[in-house]
Amino acid sequence: MAVIAPTILTDDAGKYRAFVEAYYHFAKRIQVDISDGVFTPKATIPESGIWWPTGWLCDVHMMVVKPSEHVEALIKLKPHLVIFHVEASEDIMPSLTTLRDAGIKVGVAFLKNTFPGKYGDLLRFVDHALIFSGNLGSYGGEADMLQLGKVAVIKAINPDIEIGWDGGANMDNVRELSRAGIDVISVGSAIAAAERPREVYEMMVAEAKRGREM
Repeated sequence: MAVIAPTILTDDAGKYRAFVEAYYHFAKRIQVDISDGVFTPKATIPESGIWWPTGWLCDVHMMVVKPSEHVEALIKLKPHLVIFHVEASEDIMPSLTTLRDAGIKVGVAFLKNTFPGKYGDLLRFVDHALIFSGNLGSYGGEADMLQLGKVAVIKAINPDIEIGWDGGANMDNVRELSRAGIDVISVGSAIAAAERPREVYEMMVAEAKRGREM
Protein backbone atom coordinates (compact mmCIF):
# COMPACT_ATOMS: atom_id res chain seq x y z
CA MET A 1 0.00 0.00 0.00
CA ALA A 2 1.02 3.63 -0.35
CA VAL A 3 3.14 5.14 2.43
CA ILE A 4 2.10 8.45 3.99
CA ALA A 5 5.20 10.59 4.61
CA PRO A 6 4.74 13.87 6.51
CA THR A 7 6.96 16.64 5.17
CA ILE A 8 9.07 19.14 7.07
CA LEU A 9 9.59 22.51 5.41
CA THR A 10 10.93 25.42 7.45
CA ASP A 11 13.72 27.98 7.71
CA ASP A 12 13.67 27.92 11.51
CA ALA A 13 15.62 25.44 13.66
CA GLY A 14 13.09 25.67 16.48
CA LYS A 15 10.19 24.89 14.17
CA TYR A 16 12.16 22.02 12.68
CA ARG A 17 12.55 20.48 16.13
CA ALA A 18 8.85 21.01 16.80
CA PHE A 19 7.95 19.14 13.61
CA VAL A 20 10.23 16.25 14.53
CA GLU A 21 8.79 16.05 18.04
CA ALA A 22 5.23 16.19 16.69
CA TYR A 23 5.79 13.40 14.16
CA TYR A 24 8.10 11.22 16.23
CA HIS A 25 5.36 9.14 17.86
CA PHE A 26 3.52 8.09 14.70
CA ALA A 27 5.47 8.69 11.46
CA LYS A 28 7.66 5.91 10.05
CA ARG A 29 8.94 7.77 7.01
CA ILE A 30 9.26 11.52 6.52
CA GLN A 31 10.38 13.91 3.82
CA VAL A 32 12.57 16.91 4.62
CA ASP A 33 12.43 19.66 2.01
CA ILE A 34 15.57 21.73 1.47
CA SER A 35 15.42 24.85 -0.71
CA ASP A 36 18.33 27.06 -1.75
CA GLY A 37 16.32 30.24 -2.39
CA VAL A 38 17.41 30.21 -6.03
CA PHE A 39 15.56 27.21 -7.43
CA THR A 40 12.79 28.29 -5.06
CA PRO A 41 11.50 31.71 -3.93
CA LYS A 42 12.64 31.14 -0.33
CA ALA A 43 15.49 29.31 1.33
CA THR A 44 14.89 26.75 4.06
CA ILE A 45 17.06 25.34 6.81
CA PRO A 46 20.20 23.84 5.17
CA GLU A 47 21.52 20.30 5.40
CA SER A 48 23.67 21.28 8.37
CA GLY A 49 20.53 22.01 10.37
CA ILE A 50 18.58 18.81 9.80
CA TRP A 51 18.51 15.61 11.84
CA TRP A 52 16.07 12.85 12.63
CA PRO A 53 15.48 10.19 15.27
CA THR A 54 17.01 6.74 14.99
CA GLY A 55 14.63 4.39 13.22
CA TRP A 56 13.06 6.93 10.89
CA LEU A 57 13.33 6.61 7.14
CA CYS A 58 14.20 10.14 6.08
CA ASP A 59 13.88 11.24 2.46
CA VAL A 60 15.55 14.56 1.56
CA HIS A 61 13.94 16.49 -1.29
CA MET A 62 16.55 18.90 -2.64
CA MET A 63 15.10 21.94 -4.42
CA VAL A 64 18.44 23.37 -5.49
CA VAL A 65 20.05 24.58 -8.70
CA LYS A 66 23.43 22.90 -8.14
CA PRO A 67 23.04 19.47 -6.54
CA SER A 68 26.80 18.82 -6.75
CA GLU A 69 27.40 21.49 -4.09
CA HIS A 70 25.29 19.51 -1.60
CA VAL A 71 26.50 15.95 -2.15
CA GLU A 72 29.24 15.92 0.49
CA ALA A 73 26.91 17.18 3.23
CA LEU A 74 24.23 14.67 2.24
CA ILE A 75 26.64 11.74 2.40
CA LYS A 76 27.50 12.74 5.97
CA LEU A 77 23.80 12.76 6.87
CA LYS A 78 23.15 9.28 5.40
CA PRO A 79 19.41 9.71 4.67
CA HIS A 80 17.28 6.89 3.30
CA LEU A 81 16.75 8.70 -0.03
CA VAL A 82 17.92 11.90 -1.75
CA ILE A 83 15.79 13.43 -4.52
CA PHE A 84 17.13 15.99 -7.01
CA HIS A 85 15.10 17.87 -9.61
CA VAL A 86 15.77 17.16 -13.26
CA GLU A 87 15.30 20.91 -13.82
CA ALA A 88 18.54 21.70 -11.93
CA SER A 89 21.09 23.82 -13.79
CA GLU A 90 23.63 20.99 -14.15
CA ASP A 91 23.83 17.33 -15.08
CA ILE A 92 22.59 15.52 -11.96
CA MET A 93 23.77 12.02 -12.93
CA PRO A 94 27.26 12.41 -11.37
CA SER A 95 25.73 13.53 -8.07
CA LEU A 96 23.22 10.69 -8.10
CA THR A 97 26.00 8.20 -8.84
CA THR A 98 28.16 9.46 -5.97
CA LEU A 99 25.27 9.17 -3.54
CA ARG A 100 24.37 5.69 -4.80
CA ASP A 101 28.00 4.61 -4.38
CA ALA A 102 27.79 5.85 -0.77
CA GLY A 103 24.86 3.50 -0.10
CA ILE A 104 22.09 6.12 -0.32
CA LYS A 105 19.01 5.61 -2.46
CA VAL A 106 18.47 8.25 -5.12
CA GLY A 107 15.51 9.79 -6.89
CA VAL A 108 14.49 12.45 -9.38
CA ALA A 109 11.65 14.96 -9.22
CA PHE A 110 9.58 16.46 -12.01
CA LEU A 111 7.87 19.85 -11.93
CA LYS A 112 4.38 20.15 -13.40
CA ASN A 113 5.48 21.18 -16.90
CA THR A 114 8.26 18.59 -17.19
CA PHE A 115 7.63 15.44 -19.25
CA PRO A 116 9.29 12.40 -17.62
CA GLY A 117 9.60 10.58 -20.93
CA LYS A 118 12.56 12.81 -21.83
CA TYR A 119 14.59 11.44 -18.92
CA GLY A 120 14.73 7.73 -19.61
CA ASP A 121 18.39 7.32 -18.64
CA LEU A 122 17.79 8.89 -15.25
CA LEU A 123 14.60 6.94 -14.62
CA ARG A 124 16.29 3.66 -15.41
CA PHE A 125 19.07 4.51 -12.95
CA VAL A 126 17.24 5.87 -9.89
CA ASP A 127 15.18 4.19 -7.18
CA HIS A 128 12.44 6.81 -6.93
CA ALA A 129 10.56 9.29 -9.13
CA LEU A 130 8.73 12.19 -7.45
CA ILE A 131 5.79 13.79 -9.24
CA PHE A 132 5.76 17.34 -7.90
CA SER A 133 2.41 19.12 -7.87
CA GLY A 134 3.03 21.71 -5.17
CA ASN A 135 4.37 25.21 -4.73
CA LEU A 136 8.16 25.33 -4.66
CA GLY A 137 9.42 26.13 -1.19
CA SER A 138 6.08 26.46 0.59
CA TYR A 139 3.21 24.47 2.04
CA GLY A 140 -0.37 24.75 0.84
CA GLY A 141 -0.19 23.67 -2.79
CA GLU A 142 -3.24 22.37 -4.62
CA ALA A 143 -3.03 18.90 -6.11
CA ASP A 144 -3.11 18.86 -9.91
CA MET A 145 -4.55 15.41 -10.43
CA LEU A 146 -3.77 15.55 -14.16
CA GLN A 147 -0.17 14.95 -13.11
CA LEU A 148 -1.15 11.34 -12.41
CA GLY A 149 -0.80 10.74 -16.14
CA LYS A 150 2.95 10.70 -15.51
CA VAL A 151 2.68 7.44 -13.55
CA ALA A 152 2.18 5.34 -16.68
CA VAL A 153 4.98 7.17 -18.51
CA ILE A 154 7.43 6.54 -15.67
CA LYS A 155 6.42 2.91 -15.17
CA ALA A 156 6.80 2.23 -18.91
CA ILE A 157 10.45 3.24 -18.59
CA ASN A 158 11.15 1.57 -15.22
CA PRO A 159 8.44 -0.83 -13.99
CA ASP A 160 10.20 -1.37 -10.65
CA ILE A 161 10.67 2.26 -9.67
CA GLU A 162 9.04 3.71 -6.55
CA ILE A 163 6.79 6.67 -7.38
CA GLY A 164 6.18 9.56 -5.01
CA TRP A 165 3.76 12.48 -4.99
CA ASP A 166 4.31 15.88 -3.41
CA GLY A 167 1.77 18.69 -3.43
CA GLY A 168 -1.77 19.12 -2.19
CA ALA A 169 -2.31 15.63 -0.80
CA ASN A 170 -5.19 15.53 1.68
CA MET A 171 -8.11 13.41 2.88
CA ASP A 172 -10.09 14.22 -0.27
CA ASN A 173 -7.56 12.81 -2.75
CA VAL A 174 -5.23 10.40 -0.95
CA ARG A 175 -7.32 7.37 -1.91
CA GLU A 176 -7.22 8.36 -5.59
CA LEU A 177 -3.47 8.97 -5.44
CA SER A 178 -2.92 5.53 -3.96
CA ARG A 179 -5.22 3.85 -6.47
CA ALA A 180 -3.37 5.55 -9.35
CA GLY A 181 -0.11 3.89 -8.35
CA ILE A 182 1.59 6.42 -6.08
CA ASP A 183 3.78 4.53 -3.61
CA VAL A 184 4.84 7.38 -1.31
CA ILE A 185 2.48 10.29 -0.66
CA SER A 186 4.27 13.25 0.91
CA VAL A 187 1.86 15.33 2.96
CA GLY A 188 2.51 18.90 4.06
CA SER A 189 -0.10 21.26 5.46
CA ALA A 190 -2.88 18.65 5.71
CA ILE A 191 -0.92 17.15 8.62
CA ALA A 192 1.27 20.08 9.71
CA ALA A 193 -1.67 22.47 10.16
CA ALA A 194 -4.03 19.91 11.73
CA GLU A 195 -5.12 20.24 15.35
CA ARG A 196 -4.53 16.50 15.75
CA PRO A 197 -1.73 15.56 13.33
CA ARG A 198 -1.58 11.92 14.40
CA GLU A 199 -5.31 11.46 13.85
CA VAL A 200 -5.13 12.95 10.36
CA TYR A 201 -2.07 10.84 9.56
CA GLU A 202 -3.81 7.64 10.64
CA MET A 203 -6.93 8.48 8.64
CA MET A 204 -4.82 9.15 5.55
CA VAL A 205 -2.99 5.84 6.02
CA ALA A 206 -6.36 4.08 6.12
CA GLU A 207 -7.58 5.90 3.01
CA ALA A 208 -4.41 5.07 1.11
CA LYS A 209 -4.87 1.41 2.02
CA ARG A 210 -8.45 1.47 0.69
CA GLY A 211 -7.15 2.92 -2.56
CA ARG A 212 -5.05 -0.19 -3.15
CA GLU A 213 -7.87 -2.55 -2.17
CA MET A 214 -10.30 -1.23 -4.78
